[in-house]
Amino acid sequence: MKTMGLDLGTRTLGIALSDALGMMAHGVETFRFDEKHCNKAIQHVAELVKAQNVSTIVLGLPKNMNGSIGFRGEETQAFANRLESAVNLPIVLWDERMTTMQVERILISADVSRSKRKKVVDKMAATVILQSYLDSKN
Repeated sequence: MKTMGLDLGTRTLGIALSDALGMMAHGVETFRFDEKHCNKAIQHVAELVKAQNVSTIVLGLPKNMNGSIGFRGEETQAFANRLESAVNLPIVLWDERMTTMQVERILISADVSRSKRKKVVDKMAATVILQSYLDSKN
């Protein structure tokens, strides 16, 4: 069984999957959706869950630097509740503070152009979130 990692943005959803042993995360895609209609993102995840035999979903939870939950964190929690109902799987909310910044630094050091970074940052953030979760389990 695989674990799925998600990084929710206002219009994008970064998606990553683990290998079958739960050791390594790899980026799958950045799914784009209309800001007001995240149902398409939930439906897309549900399809991937079935196709990839996913047993657990790890969703990055944006927290403020002091650990409190702000507006985006509340939006993410609401998304998690809707997703959990749709896929009937456990959703693990995982602290994602600094993840996007970490990915941006990696991409800049690899000399990836700004336009290319924009296309992959969410997918890579989902990969970092998932790998962090997997590392905590092993």
